Amino acid sequence: MSRHIPVLLDEMLEALAPKAGESYLDATFGGGGYASAILSRAACTLWAIDRDPDAIARGAGLAAAHPGQLHLIEGGFGDLLSLLGARGVESLDGAVFVLGVSSFQIDDPARGFSFRADGPLDMRMGRQGATAADLVARLDEATLADILFNLGDERYARRIARAIVTARAAAPITTTARLAAIIRSVVPPDRSGIDPATRSFQALRIEVNDELGQIERALEQAAALLRPGGRLVVVSFHSLEDRLVKRFMVDATGRAALPSRHDPGALMERAPPRFDMLTPRALRPGSAETAANPRARSARLRAMRRLDPDQGRESSL
Repeated sequence: MSRHIPVLLDEMLEALAPKAGESYLDATFGGGGYASAILSRAACTLWAIDRDPDAIARGAGLAAAHPGQLHLIEGGFGDLLSLLGARGVESLDGAVFVLGVSSFQIDDPARGFSFRADGPLDMRMGRQGATAADLVARLDEATLADILFNLGDERYARRIARAIVTARAAAPITTTARLAAIIRSVVPPDRSGIDPATRSFQALRIEVNDELGQIERALEQAAALLRPGGRLVVVSFHSLEDRLVKRFMVDATGRAALPSRHDPGALMERAPPRFDMLTPRALRPGSAETAANPRARSARLRAMRRLDPDQGRESSL
C-alpha cells in the first residue's frame, strides 16, 4: 500500500488561508491529504476533482466524515469550469493544485507509470484515451523523438526513438520492463545515478495525459472563478509545469517585463493587474521535509490572490 505524504502542507494552508463558510476547490484530490487538512482547518465547502476513479473511491471515507462539506467530482481539472458549473458553482474563495502524478499511481505497477516493477505500459491518470503502449506502437520515429526531447529533456531522444521503432517491428512493446530495457540498451548510465529510462517515461506520461494543456486550461478557469480576495495555490514538481505556472502568475499580477520602447506595443495602455503575488519566489520544502519525504525535493509552491477591481486600477496608476 502506498503511503501518501502531502508536500508543503503548512505552506499550502498558509497561502490558501481557508475560512469557515467559504468555498474552495482541490483540483487534484489524489490521496486526499490537502483536502483533509483544509477541512480540518475550517468548516468550509470543498469541491474536489480527480480524473482517476480510484482516487474518487478512496475519498468516500473522507466525504462521509465531512457530510455536506466535501464534494467529489470525477473528471479532468482542465474541464473544471464545466464540472463545477454543472453543480451550480459559479465562484470560489480559493483553489489549490498539486501537479503531476500521485504516489498511489507511481507505486501501483498495474498503472504503468514506473519501471521499478513490471506492469502494463499504460500511464493514463484516468481510464480513457490512448495508453503509452498505443503511442509507442503507432507514432513515427520523428514524432517520438520530439516528445522525448521536448517533454523529457532527453538528449538521446533520437537514439531512443530509433531503438523503439526497431524493437516494435520485432514484437509489440506492451510492458514497462520491456520499454525500460530498450531505452537502457542505447543510453549510457547517468553519473547522477538517475535511471536512463526516467526522462523518457516522464515524457510519455505527460503526452498521454496532455498534462501541459490541462494545466494551461485549468489555471485560466480557476482564476476566472475566484472572488476578490480569492487565492490560487499551485504546487509543481517539474520545471515544465513550474514554468507554465510562473508565467501565468507573472502575467496575471502585472509583473511581465515591459516591451522595448522601440516596440509599437509599448505605446499601448497596460491592463491593470487582476492579482497580487503572495510568493515573490517559489516556496521550497526544508531539509527536514525532504529527509522525511524524498519525493518532496523538487516541489515548488506559488500563490496569488485576486484583487478587488478598484485595487487593480489603483495599482496600475
